[in-house]
Amino acid sequence: MPNIENQKLAVMIDADNAQASICSELLAEIAKFGVASVKRAYGDWTTSHLKGWKEHLHKHAIQPIQQFSYTIGKNSTDSSLIIDAMDLLHEQRLDGFCLVSSDSDFTRLATRIRESGLTVYGFGEKKTPEAFVSACDKFVYTEILRPQNKDNIPRESDETELKAILVSAINAVSKDDEWAPLAGVGGYINKKYPSFDSRNYGYDKLGKLVESLPFIAVDRRKPDENASIVHLYIRATTV
Repeated sequence: MPNIENQKLAVMIDADNAQASICSELLAEIAKFGVASVKRAYGDWTTSHLKGWKEHLHKHAIQPIQQFSYTIGKNSTDSSLIIDAMDLLHEQRLDGFCLVSSDSDFTRLATRIRESGLTVYGFGEKKTPEAFVSACDKFVYTEILRPQNKDNIPRESDETELKAILVSAINAVSKDDEWAPLAGVGGYINKKYPSFDSRNYGYDKLGKLVESLPFIAVDRRKPDENASIVHLYIRATTV
């Protein structure tokens, strides 16, 4: 991914398939990736089911884009969002897009944007089809953006899958001694598994996650004996 410090991003929200209640957390997450230069939410604002968005639109200066539902069973919102996204793409003044939806209809849009060399960040619920998730450079499940407590921390049930992801990443970036820098492992995982996030397993940082796993050995190393910085190296164990 390009340098994200000053990335100019377009935030395109499918209000029919996104929840207004996490709007603040969503925009805070997006701020980690760059500046939201464009913020738009698409839907039929004449209907009652989008009324929960009103206060959030004003609070966060999100522009509502009206799209009437001309035909029952057809999603006009998707088409309107896609057309606007392509217009913004061709203006060539953005570095990336944030597509907020759990709808697979945006899979081809994400692919097309990436083909033009821009970064795509996806945001949706865990029900989001895998095709859309894989089409994004990075995909964040919105469940992890909700305020958490000890009783509802999200954890993945399949430890076998987690082990496979980590071990494959360690093998890909490790040296002959089988130790791999955590930063390199994280970078590899982000490229190969767009939806991977340590928060899906109940930890806010990858370092905390690997330290909790019995099949991962962790070694803390200083560049020199007087350095205050510590680098984490990890390797798979036989556990």
